[in-house]
Parts: sequence; C-alpha cells; structure tokens
Amino acid sequence: MSRICELTGKGRQIGHNVSHANNKTKRTFLPNLQNVSLLSETLGRRVRLRVSMNGLRSVEHVGGLDAWLLKTRESELSPKARRLKRELEKKAAA
Repeated sequence: MSRICELTGKGRQIGHNVSHANNKTKRTFLPNLQNVSLLSETLGRRVRLRVSMNGLRSVEHVGGLDAWLLKTRESELSPKARRLKRELEKKAAA
C-alpha cells in the first residue's frame, strides 16, 4: 500500500538525521495516514479512504467530503477519489 494521502496527494519527504557531531544520514518523514470512513451526503453512503490527518482537517474545514471533492482539481486526487468526484458530478447534474 502506497504511503500517499488519497485526497491531498501528500506523500513521504526525504531529509537528514543530524547527529551532535553534525553527521548527516538519510531518513524519511512519513505522513500521518489513517483509514477513515467519510460520509457522502449526495451519494448517501460511507466511503473508505486512506487520508492524512492534515487532509481530514481540510475536509472538515471546507464542509465535508462532497464539498472537498467538488472544489479540488482532478490532477491532485487519487484514482479512487477521481471516481467519487465523477459520481458526485453525475448525481448533481441529474
């Protein structure tokens, strides 16, 4: 399973561990990913996603999963989130 947030695209970053003697060794910083079930009011069902806590806070700030998906560009979303966005747009058009 990849360590990338399905909503924000946030992934791992690379940096250094720096010792007291200023020796630098490579390390990775991983996002705080959680498996969550978010409610889609338009679709009327729960959706399971692997989301960073930063992404979850953003979704709550915007007003829910539906509002987040509709305002976000498709290039920033995972394939699963893109599918959800298309379903929302079809349901809104009907």
